[in-house]
Amino acid sequence: MKPAVPVRPEPAPPAPTPPAPAPRPAGLRPPGPRQRGAHPADTRPPGPRVPDASGAPPGLRGPDGSRVQPGSRGPDGPRSSDSSRGPAARRNDGQITDWALAAGGGDREAADRFVRATYEDVRRFVTYLSSDAPGADDLAQETYLRAMSGLARFAGRSCARTWLMSIARRVVIDRHRAAAVRPRTADTADWQTAAERAQPRHLPGFEEYAAVLDALRRLDPARRQAFVLTQLLGASYAEAAATAGCPVGTVRSRVARARRELAGQWRAEPEEGAPGAG
Repeated sequence: MKPAVPVRPEPAPPAPTPPAPAPRPAGLRPPGPRQRGAHPADTRPPGPRVPDASGAPPGLRGPDGSRVQPGSRGPDGPRSSDSSRGPAARRNDGQITDWALAAGGGDREAADRFVRATYEDVRRFVTYLSSDAPGADDLAQETYLRAMSGLARFAGRSCARTWLMSIARRVVIDRHRAAAVRPRTADTADWQTAAERAQPRHLPGFEEYAAVLDALRRLDPARRQAFVLTQLLGASYAEAAATAGCPVGTVRSRVARARRELAGQWRAEPEEGAPGAG
């Protein structure tokens, strides 16, 4: 009897190779929870995104709620060149126009806010335009009397502040015309001299203020108006052109000539302590 031969088991067939996964489209993240720190955190402050100097429309508000003009970057960034236009230009012209429209409809509170928001600008404008500081309050009051009587006809097609400055300009012109035809009495010059001498000259800055008024008084009226509006009150050249009723290029030319004339006046005056100075 032959001995039994051990039988070896046959090896199992190899397992099939799984197919390679299809490439994932760009932009899709793998399944599963998102890992922290996988993407850089958004470091921008909360709130509306304020455009930079790329020409965004005006009226946007920054993270702190303040209104942002075109070209500005909010309270933490540099301001645009509009920030150097003075307090009149930095005011919300749209709000002033809304108050004027509401006042024209009979809203007394809106009328009061309209006057309060614009009075200092009007007073400074008529002061420099007329070179009559003592009479500036009367000129400003006359301006508002005319404005209030015409608010019902104001349609808001232009900024209310520009419209108001146009009225102030006409008030000053009318005052000059009236003074030109009014007969002068013998003591008028003496009265004006006495009034000027009675001004509080001891106040700080009075001499500089008087010097500016004197220099502006020597300018051509049209150049003085353009210079005062754009350089002292902060109005844009377009606003000054609308006030004067002339092209923007004319305003630029008048301002440039006024600057040259003022610079010539100041260079011609002897410095304090120089030979010949009083």
